[in-house]
Amino acid sequence: MNALHRDPSSYISAMFSYEFLDGGIDYDSIEQIHRGEFDEWIFALAGSGLFTNEEVRSMVQEWRLNPKTLLNTLLADADEVTAKRCEVTWAALDRVAPFAPAVPVAVFG
Repeated sequence: MNALHRDPSSYISAMFSYEFLDGGIDYDSIEQIHRGEFDEWIFALAGSGLFTNEEVRSMVQEWRLNPKTLLNTLLADADEVTAKRCEVTWAALDRVAPFAPAVPVAVFG
């Protein structure tokens, strides 16, 4: 039996893209994603029954490494103007976000 590999991003886009369709930009959601606050999306994915626990863990790990992957997935079906507005918002958040290294620079002990 051959196991099919499916791309979960299309399912995620279908579940959540309504937040970004037809110019209905949810700036609070963009800020949450930028800060790495994914709890509402994780909860919805885990509770949807569409994904295994391993798939959810894998997506969360990917988002933590690069939060913009979630934003890009959510914008998959958005119109060009909405996508551009979200990109500009993300770039502005990048400029004002405090520098916080993902890993410790040095460990004292």
